[in-house]
Parts: sequence; structure tokens; C-alpha cells
Amino acid sequence: MENRVFNFSAGPSMLPLEVLEQAQRELVCFPSAGMSVMEMSHRSKVFESILEKAKSDLKELMNIPDNYKILFLQGGGSTQFAMIPLNLMNKNNKADYVITGQWAKKAAEEAKRYGKVNIVASSADSTFDHIPELDKTKFDPEADYFYITLNNTIYGTRWTELPDTGDVPLVGDMSSSILSEEIDVSKFGLLFAGAQKNLGPAGVVIVIAKKSFLETANEDLPTMLKYSTFTENDSLYNTPPVFCIYMVNKTLHWIKRQGGVDVVAANNAAKAQVIYDVIDNSNGFFIGHADKEYRSKMNITFNLADKDLEKDFVAKAKAAGFIGVGGHRLVGGCRASTYNAVPMEACQALAEFMKQYQEEHK
Repeated sequence: MENRVFNFSAGPSMLPLEVLEQAQRELVCFPSAGMSVMEMSHRSKVFESILEKAKSDLKELMNIPDNYKILFLQGGGSTQFAMIPLNLMNKNNKADYVITGQWAKKAAEEAKRYGKVNIVASSADSTFDHIPELDKTKFDPEADYFYITLNNTIYGTRWTELPDTGDVPLVGDMSSSILSEEIDVSKFGLLFAGAQKNLGPAGVVIVIAKKSFLETANEDLPTMLKYSTFTENDSLYNTPPVFCIYMVNKTLHWIKRQGGVDVVAANNAAKAQVIYDVIDNSNGFFIGHADKEYRSKMNITFNLADKDLEKDFVAKAKAAGFIGVGGHRLVGGCRASTYNAVPMEACQALAEFMKQYQEEHK
């Protein structure tokens, strides 16, 4: 097999090697099925068991209460930017949003098409380098929901404490942080996550929602944009992304074999710290973007003090086998995404490369 690179891409991102190898072994012929998962009917008993196992493992790993529904949908996180207000901004036709990055901004802009959006707070004035302090007097008590993005992939910040929204349901985008650390699902009315960062390949989005919250959803919508279409049909109204769900199932098994979310979270914190230590001890050669209090453990964003060196740094990193360390196209700079599947070995190797690069460019 060709040597694999150290993949720090922000998404689609690295998958556990043993998951890929197991999928490789089962690609042509899934055990007891006589065919590939990609060939079998989504109505078959074999695939139904894969789907049910994925749901039960996710429920176990995230401690999802019984009064929540788990859905496997298509359209990625961006489709949820529309589905959430279309379905749930329907009682008072307004919602609260906190803008902490590009994806929160896009979600709010989409919601404005369907109702009144109240921007409770934003960190845009400081290039999204922190989670803004919330003034409760700016909360709308009549909002149909309160929306946050738990981890900000582009700018490298994360919520360290969830807002208390009272009787207003909290909605969260956790696409880049799902299963990277423990979270109290019961504090949310709805959570969603695209799989392509911590759970599997691109093509499936997971929605976890309180049943009572979903029961309030608007029904006067196109069939494929109604949550009820999928809750009433166990995510099988139409053909789901069968192979993506199969891969999510394998990744969930892998997380369980690591010891569960708390073990993975401790490993993630240690991996991120290895790289943050290099940044913090570089005497200003590397400059972290996010305020230390709000640093993401999934997406480490930084610049070089000498901006002219950034392209060279990214190019030399790629040549050395470190892929995906360039910043997002909107902001430039550098970024290392250290998702669950990225091993400590990769983070240590990148840290050594960074120190060597600094030494060569004093």
C-alpha cells in the first residue's frame, strides 16, 4: 500500500485507518449478504440492522435520552440551515442567533428568508477570535429557538459553556465537534452534524431532536424538507446514503473500542495541546488566531508573523507529508484539524516540523 500522509484537512477529513481497512475487506461482499452494502436494498433486513446499530451506538455514546429522535438525512449541514427555520420558526416566526463564524452567519442569513432573526451577539468585529459574551436582555423570550454553532471550523473557536436559554429550545450545529467531547444532549431541542469531519464520509447528516420539539414543526412544506417525513419513516422515506451510514456505523464501533467519548476527548485535548504549545512557545513566530479561553480542540488556526512565509510554510508542509494545513480560502493563514481519527503521532510530527521550520527561518 502507498504510504499514507498526515491528513489535517478540515473536511472531508481523516477516517480511522482500521475503519477504512475493514470497509475495504467488506466492500465487495458484506458478511452474510453476498453483495456490497452499496448494492443492497435499503429495505433489506441487513441494511436495517446496520441503520439500527448506528442509532443504538450513537445513543449509547452520546447518552441520548429516550425522548429524542435520531435521523440520518441528506443535504449536509447547509440544508439544515433551511430545514430548521422552515420547520421550527413557525410559532412566533422569529429566532435568536449567535454569530461566531462563517457557518453561523450563513445559517442566520438563510433563516432570515423565513422569519425574523435576532442577532443576540457576534464576534465578527474581532474576526471571530472568541465566543462573545451574551447579554440576556438581548434574548427574545418569544423566539421559537436559540441557535449556536458549537465549534467554528474556519476560525478555530468553541463554546466552553452552553447558554441558558430558559424555555426557548437550544439548537446546535456540532458538525465539527460531534463525539469529540461529551455533551449534555438534554440541554438541546435539536442538534445536527454533517458526518464528514468526525463520523464518516461526506453524504449524510445526523439530526438529534427532542420529539416534543419536532411535534411543533410546520407541516405545510415540501415533503423532502419536513422532519416528519423522516421521523415517520425511520429515515427511510427514500433511499438514504447507505454506504455513508455503514461507514458511520463502523466509526461509532471504533470510538467504542477506544473506550468511549471521554477517552477520545482526553486524547483530543492532548493532541491539540502539542500543537498549541509550539505556537505559544515560538516567541511570536507563530501567532494563534483564537483567544486561548475559546480555542478549539478540533481546528487549530494560526498565522506566521511574517505573512510572506505562510505560502512557503504550507507548501513545505505538504512536501513533508502534512496535508490540509492551509487556512480556509476566506481567511488564509494556517489550520490543522485534529479530529478524532488524527493520531497523536501526526500531531507530534507536525509540531516537530513547525519547530524545525522556525529554526530555519529565524
